[in-house]
Amino acid sequence: MAFHEVRFPVEVGFGSSGGPERRTEIVTLGSGHEERNSPWADSRRRYDAGYGIRSLEDLNAVITFFEARHGQLHGFRWKDRVDHTSGTYGVPISPTDEFLGTGDGSAAIFKLVKHYASGGATYTRSVTKPVEGKVQVAVDGVEQTLASDFALDATTGLITFLTGHEPAPGADVTAGFEFDVPVRFDTDFLDISLTSFDAGDIPTIPLVEIRI
Repeated sequence: MAFHEVRFPVEVGFGSSGGPERRTEIVTLGSGHEERNSPWADSRRRYDAGYGIRSLEDLNAVITFFEARHGQLHGFRWKDRVDHTSGTYGVPISPTDEFLGTGDGSAAIFKLVKHYASGGATYTRSVTKPVEGKVQVAVDGVEQTLASDFALDATTGLITFLTGHEPAPGADVTAGFEFDVPVRFDTDFLDISLTSFDAGDIPTIPLVEIRI
Protein backbone atom coordinates (compact mmCIF):
# COMPACT_ATOMS: atom_id res chain seq x y z
CA MET A 1 0.00 0.00 0.00
CA ALA A 2 1.27 3.48 -0.87
CA PHE A 3 0.07 7.03 -0.65
CA HIS A 4 -0.16 9.02 -3.86
CA GLU A 5 0.49 12.73 -3.38
CA VAL A 6 -2.28 13.70 -5.77
CA ARG A 7 -5.61 15.38 -5.05
CA PHE A 8 -9.01 13.99 -5.99
CA PRO A 9 -10.52 16.07 -8.85
CA VAL A 10 -11.49 19.32 -7.12
CA GLU A 11 -14.38 20.10 -9.46
CA VAL A 12 -16.05 16.82 -8.51
CA GLY A 13 -15.29 17.15 -4.81
CA PHE A 14 -17.02 20.55 -4.67
CA GLY A 15 -20.50 19.02 -4.46
CA SER A 16 -19.61 16.16 -2.11
CA SER A 17 -21.11 15.32 1.27
CA GLY A 18 -19.48 14.09 4.47
CA GLY A 19 -17.67 15.10 7.64
CA PRO A 20 -16.10 13.86 10.88
CA GLU A 21 -16.97 10.52 12.45
CA ARG A 22 -16.50 9.47 16.08
CA ARG A 23 -16.94 6.08 17.71
CA THR A 24 -18.60 6.02 21.12
CA GLU A 25 -19.44 2.91 23.12
CA ILE A 26 -22.51 3.42 25.33
CA VAL A 27 -23.61 1.10 28.12
CA THR A 28 -26.99 1.76 29.73
CA LEU A 29 -26.99 0.74 33.40
CA GLY A 30 -29.92 -0.76 35.26
CA SER A 31 -30.53 2.63 36.88
CA GLY A 32 -30.96 4.22 33.46
CA HIS A 33 -27.67 6.08 33.71
CA GLU A 34 -25.11 5.72 30.94
CA GLU A 35 -21.41 4.98 30.80
CA ARG A 36 -19.75 6.32 27.66
CA ASN A 37 -16.31 5.55 26.33
CA SER A 38 -14.51 6.22 23.06
CA PRO A 39 -11.86 3.78 21.77
CA TRP A 40 -10.77 6.41 19.24
CA ALA A 41 -8.54 9.26 20.34
CA ASP A 42 -9.04 10.98 16.99
CA SER A 43 -12.00 11.51 14.72
CA ARG A 44 -12.10 10.14 11.18
CA ARG A 45 -13.66 11.79 8.14
CA ARG A 46 -15.99 10.10 5.69
CA TYR A 47 -17.17 11.54 2.39
CA ASP A 48 -19.34 10.65 -0.58
CA ALA A 49 -17.96 12.14 -3.79
CA GLY A 50 -20.92 10.94 -5.85
CA TYR A 51 -22.90 14.07 -5.09
CA GLY A 52 -20.33 16.14 -6.95
CA ILE A 53 -20.78 14.39 -10.29
CA ARG A 54 -22.70 16.54 -12.75
CA SER A 55 -21.68 15.21 -16.16
CA LEU A 56 -20.27 12.24 -18.03
CA GLU A 57 -16.94 14.09 -18.09
CA ASP A 58 -16.96 14.07 -14.27
CA LEU A 59 -17.72 10.35 -14.29
CA ASN A 60 -14.82 9.68 -16.63
CA ALA A 61 -12.45 11.72 -14.46
CA VAL A 62 -13.45 9.74 -11.35
CA ILE A 63 -13.13 6.37 -13.12
CA THR A 64 -9.65 7.33 -14.34
CA PHE A 65 -8.65 8.46 -10.85
CA PHE A 66 -10.12 5.29 -9.28
CA GLU A 67 -8.25 2.98 -11.65
CA ALA A 68 -4.94 4.82 -11.10
CA ARG A 69 -5.35 4.33 -7.32
CA HIS A 70 -6.21 0.62 -7.83
CA GLY A 71 -9.45 1.06 -5.90
CA GLN A 72 -8.90 0.93 -2.14
CA LEU A 73 -5.19 0.09 -2.44
CA HIS A 74 -3.60 3.53 -2.53
CA GLY A 75 -4.43 6.66 -0.55
CA PHE A 76 -4.67 10.18 -1.95
CA ARG A 77 -5.44 13.78 -1.01
CA TRP A 78 -8.94 15.17 -0.59
CA LYS A 79 -9.93 18.82 -0.19
CA ASP A 80 -12.63 19.19 2.44
CA ARG A 81 -14.43 22.32 1.25
CA VAL A 82 -15.81 23.02 4.74
CA ASP A 83 -12.62 22.43 6.75
CA HIS A 84 -9.35 22.92 4.86
CA THR A 85 -7.67 25.90 6.55
CA SER A 86 -6.09 26.65 9.92
CA GLY A 87 -8.32 29.62 10.65
CA THR A 88 -12.00 30.47 10.53
CA TYR A 89 -13.80 29.47 7.34
CA GLY A 90 -13.64 32.24 4.74
CA VAL A 91 -10.92 34.19 6.59
CA PRO A 92 -7.44 34.37 4.95
CA ILE A 93 -4.80 32.30 6.73
CA SER A 94 -2.38 34.02 9.08
CA PRO A 95 1.02 32.82 10.41
CA THR A 96 -0.40 33.14 13.94
CA ASP A 97 -3.51 30.98 13.41
CA GLU A 98 -2.35 27.88 15.30
CA PHE A 99 0.04 27.39 18.22
CA LEU A 100 2.56 24.63 17.47
CA GLY A 101 4.82 24.81 20.52
CA THR A 102 7.43 26.77 22.43
CA GLY A 103 11.09 27.02 21.47
CA ASP A 104 13.91 25.94 23.78
CA GLY A 105 16.85 27.15 21.70
CA SER A 106 17.63 23.75 20.24
CA ALA A 107 14.35 22.13 19.13
CA ALA A 108 14.04 22.50 15.37
CA ILE A 109 11.09 20.26 14.41
CA PHE A 110 7.46 21.23 15.02
CA LYS A 111 4.28 19.45 13.90
CA LEU A 112 1.40 21.19 12.17
CA VAL A 113 -1.84 20.85 14.14
CA LYS A 114 -5.30 22.38 14.20
CA HIS A 115 -7.20 23.06 17.42
CA TYR A 116 -10.98 22.85 17.76
CA ALA A 117 -12.16 24.66 20.90
CA SER A 118 -15.69 24.94 22.25
CA GLY A 119 -17.16 25.33 25.73
CA GLY A 120 -13.82 24.98 27.47
CA ALA A 121 -12.94 21.72 25.69
CA THR A 122 -10.31 21.41 22.96
CA TYR A 123 -9.48 18.74 20.38
CA THR A 124 -6.06 18.85 18.69
CA ARG A 125 -5.96 17.40 15.16
CA SER A 126 -2.71 16.37 13.54
CA VAL A 127 -2.25 17.83 10.06
CA THR A 128 -0.20 15.56 7.81
CA LYS A 129 -0.98 16.86 4.33
CA PRO A 130 -0.44 20.64 4.15
CA VAL A 131 -0.71 22.29 0.76
CA GLU A 132 2.62 23.49 -0.61
CA GLY A 133 2.72 27.25 -1.05
CA LYS A 134 -0.06 27.69 1.50
CA VAL A 135 1.92 27.43 4.77
CA GLN A 136 2.98 30.45 6.82
CA VAL A 137 5.12 30.19 9.96
CA ALA A 138 5.91 32.75 12.69
CA VAL A 139 8.10 32.86 15.80
CA ASP A 140 6.80 35.22 18.48
CA GLY A 141 4.60 36.83 15.82
CA VAL A 142 7.43 37.44 13.34
CA GLU A 143 6.81 35.67 10.05
CA GLN A 144 9.56 33.32 8.91
CA THR A 145 10.74 32.67 5.36
CA LEU A 146 10.49 29.27 3.71
CA ALA A 147 13.87 27.85 2.63
CA SER A 148 15.74 30.61 4.48
CA ASP A 149 14.41 30.08 8.02
CA PHE A 150 12.57 26.76 7.82
CA ALA A 151 11.76 23.80 5.61
CA LEU A 152 8.37 22.15 5.09
CA ASP A 153 7.69 18.47 4.51
CA ALA A 154 4.33 18.58 2.75
CA THR A 155 4.01 14.78 2.99
CA THR A 156 4.13 14.67 6.81
CA GLY A 157 3.22 18.14 8.06
CA LEU A 158 6.58 18.68 9.78
CA ILE A 159 8.19 22.12 10.01
CA THR A 160 11.99 22.06 10.44
CA PHE A 161 13.87 25.23 11.33
CA LEU A 162 17.24 25.44 9.66
CA THR A 163 20.48 25.44 11.63
CA GLY A 164 20.93 28.76 13.37
CA HIS A 165 17.22 29.58 13.11
CA GLU A 166 15.90 27.39 15.92
CA PRO A 167 13.27 29.26 18.01
CA ALA A 168 14.71 30.85 21.14
CA PRO A 169 13.73 29.61 24.61
CA GLY A 170 10.17 30.65 25.42
CA ALA A 171 9.39 31.78 21.85
CA ASP A 172 5.95 30.82 20.56
CA VAL A 173 5.92 28.94 17.27
CA THR A 174 2.73 29.39 15.25
CA ALA A 175 1.51 28.66 11.75
CA GLY A 176 -1.30 29.23 9.30
CA PHE A 177 -1.97 26.84 6.44
CA GLU A 178 -4.28 25.09 4.03
CA PHE A 179 -4.39 21.31 4.17
CA ASP A 180 -5.84 18.20 2.54
CA VAL A 181 -7.26 15.08 4.18
CA PRO A 182 -5.51 11.75 3.47
CA VAL A 183 -8.20 9.35 2.26
CA ARG A 184 -8.79 6.21 0.22
CA PHE A 185 -11.76 4.84 -1.68
CA ASP A 186 -13.99 2.84 0.67
CA THR A 187 -14.98 0.43 -2.08
CA ASP A 188 -13.33 -1.63 -4.79
CA PHE A 189 -16.38 -1.34 -7.04
CA LEU A 190 -17.91 1.72 -8.67
CA ASP A 191 -21.53 0.90 -9.46
CA ILE A 192 -22.35 3.40 -12.19
CA SER A 193 -25.51 3.20 -14.30
CA LEU A 194 -25.73 5.63 -17.18
CA THR A 195 -29.48 5.11 -17.31
CA SER A 196 -29.82 6.03 -13.65
CA PHE A 197 -27.45 8.94 -14.08
CA ASP A 198 -29.52 10.40 -16.92
CA ALA A 199 -32.63 9.94 -14.78
CA GLY A 200 -31.14 11.97 -11.96
CA ASP A 201 -29.85 9.21 -9.66
CA ILE A 202 -26.45 9.89 -8.08
CA PRO A 203 -23.79 7.16 -7.87
CA THR A 204 -22.25 6.48 -4.49
CA ILE A 205 -18.48 7.01 -4.29
CA PRO A 206 -17.47 6.54 -0.64
CA LEU A 207 -14.15 7.82 0.73
CA VAL A 208 -12.70 7.33 4.20
CA GLU A 209 -9.86 9.10 5.99
CA ILE A 210 -6.71 7.06 6.67
CA ARG A 211 -4.08 7.44 9.38
CA ILE A 212 -0.68 8.61 8.19
